[in-house]
Amino acid sequence: MAENHDEARVVGTKGPAFVAATAIIEDGALLGRGVKVWHFSQVRTGANVGDDTIIGKGCFIDESVPIGAGSKIQNGSEIYAPATIGKGVFVGPHVVLTNDLHPRAVGPDGTPLAASDWHATGCHIEDGAAIGAGSVVVCTNVGAWALVGAGSVVTRPVASHALVVGNPARQIGWVCYCGERLEGECQTCGWRTP
Repeated sequence: MAENHDEARVVGTKGPAFVAATAIIEDGALLGRGVKVWHFSQVRTGANVGDDTIIGKGCFIDESVPIGAGSKIQNGSEIYAPATIGKGVFVGPHVVLTNDLHPRAVGPDGTPLAASDWHATGCHIEDGAAIGAGSVVVCTNVGAWALVGAGSVVTRPVASHALVVGNPARQIGWVCYCGERLEGECQTCGWRTP
């Protein structure tokens, strides 16, 4: 996709950044140097997007969510506060990081619930982790350099370098820094399975 800088605007940044004309960057959001935010994405107040991060088309980044430098948030992903995203994290297309273990729109008497009526529980994705397309992470942590297979539903903490798949996600192996499944030592990066 070619960049059309004539239609782009740069707002609320800590350095040169690209923001597509249809993206919404709320006042108080910070974009690092080299950030790209593509069409129809929304970055809420207080979000802090690290240098050289790419936010794809149609993404939602909630209030005050920090995203580490060099991360890639692919098309259609939704990251709800109080999530935290480490450096170099890959969030695949249409991933959802949830924040509510007991979702309800109304109380027992049928009256609408306000934001103050529930407690948000954030997802924490550590440096280098990768979340495959269509996955849902339900209010839990994903360790550094872990790999969540596409379509997984993560309901429990994932260890660093763990490979998890399924619904609910279960560990089926280990991955090195390169993202390769292995037993023993990786000949490229030198990481060794526990």
